Amino acid sequence: MSATNLRDRYLQDSVNTASPAKLLTMLYDRLILDLQHGEDALNKDDRELANDKLNHAQEIVLELRISLNVEAWDGAPGLANLYGFILTELIGANISRSPERVAGCRKLIEPLRDAWREAAVAAAAG
Repeated sequence: MSATNLRDRYLQDSVNTASPAKLLTMLYDRLILDLQHGEDALNKDDRELANDKLNHAQEIVLELRISLNVEAWDGAPGLANLYGFILTELIGANISRSPERVAGCRKLIEPLRDAWREAAVAAAAG
């Protein structure tokens, strides 16, 4: 088995065995990574890479939005609206080739990632 196949299998096993809280933090981590790479690609005028990374980021935001239970807690509708705003901004950033708009999305997402990570650690601690 090649190194690439082993890595892919490891990643798939990690996803399959992760708790819901861990999956959420993994999605946020990957979203931020995609935003960083997309922003860098736009700054380097690498349109193809930027498009790839920003489209993947949009897919993650869409997954976060779809999986959000808006009736589970009072803040959920606001979070759903924020996801909608970020999705719109990412589409606009991709079309207009704006690294600034991508950076703005990343600045909104990073505190959310940190908060979810803290919540996951607190929940795991009991």
